[in-house]
Amino acid sequence: MMHSALVAGRAAVITGAASGIGLATAKKLAAMGMNVCITDITDIALQAAAHEVNEAAASNSSVLSITADVSDSDAMVTLAATVRREFDDVAFLMNNAVTRIDARTWENGDAWNRTVEVNIMGVVNGVLAFAPAMIQQSEPSVIINAGSKQGITNPPGSKPAYNMAKAAVINYTESLQHELRNKDGCLTSAHLLIPGWTTTGTREHQIGAWLPNQVVDYMLAALGQSDFYILCPDDEIDTAEDKRRVLWAAGDITHNRPPLSRWHPDHGDAFKSFEVS
Repeated sequence: MMHSALVAGRAAVITGAASGIGLATAKKLAAMGMNVCITDITDIALQAAAHEVNEAAASNSSVLSITADVSDSDAMVTLAATVRREFDDVAFLMNNAVTRIDARTWENGDAWNRTVEVNIMGVVNGVLAFAPAMIQQSEPSVIINAGSKQGITNPPGSKPAYNMAKAAVINYTESLQHELRNKDGCLTSAHLLIPGWTTTGTREHQIGAWLPNQVVDYMLAALGQSDFYILCPDDEIDTAEDKRRVLWAAGDITHNRPPLSRWHPDHGDAFKSFEVS
């Protein structure tokens, strides 16, 4: 079952659409006959993506590609105005743009700032630019914000900035959906996409990972069921295992364990036992 907002002739806007899940989503919706606006920060990559989306599009679908930096609030307002002028009715907004920059917690302030600008404020800017008009529409519409399991379980490593930003996206999207569902007459809903291990960009595909189109198919099916948390498995970790890991992470607070106890030498064996329980 497809969500009632996703019908031919209505418009979809996808940021970070030059590759990966964003591009796969654009191709899928264009093939369904939706009008699609794709945006990304790199013009050459976006042109190549636009060609792929046009190749996949149904005959009645229009494809618009606009280079924009999601961290620039004025650019997002301009994008929204252009989309409204071209397509009028926006049924689907996917805030998918992301940057992944290595930075330790006490180093590289520029990396932290850029991560916040793109991964957090890029999502907020997308909502600020598009949501007010979507809320006023008389037809259903959806906002998808791309999160990450790393924003929940916070695995240690070289990308704590990315993990922090994705945690903020989860929090923000929960608040967004709460406000939308409590607004009288509002037919717009927000949803959180939480992909599993996915082959994106120029990465070589590895056994166990999902391809972007698998994530998109899973997302669209979950939207058809009005799911808020779209927690995607992959061929290595199933949904039941993901849920156990989420519960363990939350248990660090409720059981007063050290943070990130899953990777702590005093708690690693307990986690392994919990993981297979």
